[in-house]
This record gives sequence, structure tokens and C-alpha cells, in this order.
Amino acid sequence: MIGIDLFAGAGGMSLGARQAGIDVQIVVEADKYAAATYLRNHQPKLGVFADDIRKFEKIAIAKKRDQQVVLFGGPPCQGFSTSNQKTRSSENQTNWLFLEFLRVVKMYMPDWVVFENVKGILETEGGIFAEGMISELTKLGYDCAADVLNAEDYGVPQRRDRFFIVASLHKQKFDFPEPPLTQKVTVGEALIDLPKLENGHATCYLEYGNNTVNEYVKRMRGDLVGCRNNVVTRNAPFVVERYKHIPQGGNWENIPEALMSNYKDRSRCHTGIYRRLCADSPSVVIGNFRKNMLIHPTQDRGLSVREAARLQSFPDAFVFEGSIGFQQQQVGNAVPPFLAEAIFKQILD
Repeated sequence: MIGIDLFAGAGGMSLGARQAGIDVQIVVEADKYAAATYLRNHQPKLGVFADDIRKFEKIAIAKKRDQQVVLFGGPPCQGFSTSNQKTRSSENQTNWLFLEFLRVVKMYMPDWVVFENVKGILETEGGIFAEGMISELTKLGYDCAADVLNAEDYGVPQRRDRFFIVASLHKQKFDFPEPPLTQKVTVGEALIDLPKLENGHATCYLEYGNNTVNEYVKRMRGDLVGCRNNVVTRNAPFVVERYKHIPQGGNWENIPEALMSNYKDRSRCHTGIYRRLCADSPSVVIGNFRKNMLIHPTQDRGLSVREAARLQSFPDAFVFEGSIGFQQQQVGNAVPPFLAEAIFKQILD
């Protein structure tokens, strides 16, 4: 099967597709840093169209007669996120980029389409965007199946709900993959071998902190003796002081009021702010983990890029490009590769 990845980001969905055995040939991603990360870690036969998708024109695919094509991607989701109450409406122009997704579907009329987004797309403007996507695909002759899957059910050490539409052009019924009957991977298990870091750590490459491994760590490490992207945002001393008061599973509410004096109304803080991860359970959503100030379970600092990537199920050989802020954004925006892999394996089956 041949793949076309739209709104590819760093390539989380592409990685899942490749792990399932799909040859991803065409890639569209407007952000130059995400495109650079994609090219460092993947070698699509036809390169990356690193520009606005509205400028994209059809590129011929090199395929054999019996090969099928799957087109996949997730248009920008910030406008659908439940944490975004300012521009979460039909007036947000990025919310209409799903029409560009459909435009490219019409170009290729692929055998399969996989559309991914946040769960909040079902609630934004009464669900018109999700319903519109299904309606338009149906008009084009596709049979659609839709569901919300949680990444933690598919081997990802993170609770992350994602909405999927899987559409078949050839009337093949698609059933979403059943979660494997295995114990969920915890934050502690996912990070157990990574090196101990300080607030503001800036050395990219480090050898592993120890050789304690489990099945998840083995898959992340492969044959490596060390990994890159061990960089951490440098927080001000007063922020680090706040971290010290937060137990695992706690958040800003555990911080003494005297240390929160720069907040005009402390009670209006979002529940996800200053959350320390629990070592013995999957992580909360790894979104904008720098802005939310997600805290390492046992160290008084924010997460490193590599730790966040581990919690997204990116293997350690996957290297993120750009400054620390761009790396953090790429990790947070990505679809967990393990979750994507489960979807694509089901299509192939």
C-alpha cells in the first residue's frame, strides 16, 4: 500500500504507517521546522511539499497495478480543542482547512482515507466539521466508519483521545482495532532508563542513565546506547520553587498562595497547569507541555523533549529539528505512532 500524508507535522502518522508496512511517498507540511524533522527521519520517494496545502497540486504516484493508496492526515486541531475557548468556532479560518484535505482526496480518489483530529471536533459548532467531512466523503462514494480511540489502549503511555474517520472506496467494511489485552504502560516504565536532567538542560545527546529496560523501553531504544533531544526549558527560580510543592498527580492547587502572587485570580488557573505526572499511571495529554508546565514525576523540572517523545511512543532514533520551542511543538502536536500503527495495520488486515 502507498501512503499520502497531509498536514504531516513531524511525521507521527507516517511513522505508524511505515511501521505497519505502508510506503509513504507524498508528504505535505507547511511548517519548515516540522518538514526538516520529517525529512531527517523519513525518506519519502517524492519528498516533502513544504508549503501551504492550498498551493499543492497533484503529483503522480509511482505505484504498481495491484497497489492500493491510503491518504491520511489531521488538519490543525487547535481550533477544535476544548482548551481553546477563544477561537473555537466556525469563524476560525484554520478550522476550514479540512476542505483542503477533501480537495486532495478528490485529486487522487485513494482506496482508503484516514482523517484524524481531536475529540473536540465532535463538539465544536455542534459537530458540523466532523459531520461535514463524513458527508462529503460519502458523496464521493466512500463508506465511512468513525470512532474516538484512546492512545493508552494501544500501548502509548498517555491518555489521549483522538477522533478518526476511516473511509473505504470499495465498500470494504472497516472495524476499528480492538485494544490489546495488555497492561497499560506507565510514565515510570516509559522513562525509567532516561538520564537525570537539571532545569534548563541544554546538551542534546546523552547516553542512557541506566540499563533498566522493559518491553516498551526495548522498542524505544533499539540498539542505541544514547539518545538526542535531552533538552529542557529553563524555568525561573520562582517557578522551580512552585514545583517543589506539587506531589505526583497534583497541580497548581498544591502551590502555596504566597508563591502565586503574580496571578490576578488564582482560582481561574486551568486544571492542567503545573501538573506533576504520576509515575505509576499513563501520562495526561502531552500537548503544549511547556506552556502547561508539565512536571517530571520525580525531578523538579519540566519534561525534556525526549521524555515527551517517549510518552508519545516516538522511538529514540527519531530526532526532532529546530530550536527547543519548535521541537516541543512538534512532539505535542503529533499523533502517537503506536496509535496510528494500529489503525493502518487494521486497514491492511
